[in-house]
Amino acid sequence: MNSGKFLKKINPDKKTAIEFIHFRSFYFFITISHSTKAFALIHPLKFIAFTKCVCSVGCSFKKIFFQTTDFCGFLSLSTSTDREEKMFTIVRREELGGGTIILNEIEAPLIAKKAKPGQFVILKAGESGERIPLTMAETDPEKGTITIVYMIIGRSTAIFGTLKEGDAYQDVIGPLGKPTHLEKVGKVVCVGGGTGVAVLHPITRALKNIGNDVTAITGARNKELVILQEKMTAASHRLHICTDDGSFGHHGLVTDLLQDIINKEDIKLVVAIGPVPMMKAVANMTREKAIPTLASLNPIMVDGTGMCGCCRVSVGGETKFACVDGPEFDAHQVDFDELTLRLRSYHEIERKSHQEFIDGVQVAISKH
Repeated sequence: MNSGKFLKKINPDKKTAIEFIHFRSFYFFITISHSTKAFALIHPLKFIAFTKCVCSVGCSFKKIFFQTTDFCGFLSLSTSTDREEKMFTIVRREELGGGTIILNEIEAPLIAKKAKPGQFVILKAGESGERIPLTMAETDPEKGTITIVYMIIGRSTAIFGTLKEGDAYQDVIGPLGKPTHLEKVGKVVCVGGGTGVAVLHPITRALKNIGNDVTAITGARNKELVILQEKMTAASHRLHICTDDGSFGHHGLVTDLLQDIINKEDIKLVVAIGPVPMMKAVANMTREKAIPTLASLNPIMVDGTGMCGCCRVSVGGETKFACVDGPEFDAHQVDFDELTLRLRSYHEIERKSHQEFIDGVQVAISKH
């Protein structure tokens, strides 16, 4: 192979060679320890300003870490055997929404140190697991933890749901994506729906902390699915809660209250995070009054570093990658109809996979 640019770093114990080979616009990250090999593909944009590479090597290959000032992240590659140290341990687990929504606080000190509001991580439960992107609901640099909140809707999130306190995710990569642009603009409305409220929380708090007057509106199908009420109350100056069935708070949609607020007040910014139909409705409403509006998008995603193109979205007539250009975009420029179609592409496959997982669990329980 014509490798082009070639760099090599030997760690202090002289047992492991780390090679970086630039080939066809990508960097191959190759690590060799005795007979064990591992590699990762790094986009050149993520290779900028390489600052640190540490190898943890015993008698056999264990883990490789890399960090760059551009990526500001952490990647763990491990062999499937002899995994002695739990890397991303769940230190706190809570069930919300009647058990359908799960909160995990996870040990990830390097990510916690670098993460900013609006950024996300990609998690994998085990060796054969699916990579799932989730925006962080909380970070604690002092404790070295990050918090994620997810709803069990498919096989992979169902597998996540089986993890208890003390268990660990095999891989967590992040922080990924661009952080939320924060500035003092005046009156701000933060609108969240479903588990999008968890994503909205750190952004709402940050906007308040820099001096904005922040109103939060959150929505759920019913009272049982209302999440993070106390946190959102503390993160904003005022909180309005809506439920579709009227079992708690305002009976109706978040857009009902938003319309009333923007009609009466001089709102300078709206942030919308949640189901695509909700974000689309918010964008249509604020477009009429020319209120700048941000939407955090959740397209299908695989690698999370801009290489695969699965998370492409149309913004202002241009193709953007949510993982590196977002996940937040000008909501007035987003093609929500295209996003909806792409999100529906694998619904049937996801449903069948989830059902097969449930059936497998039931069979296992019946045998015992």
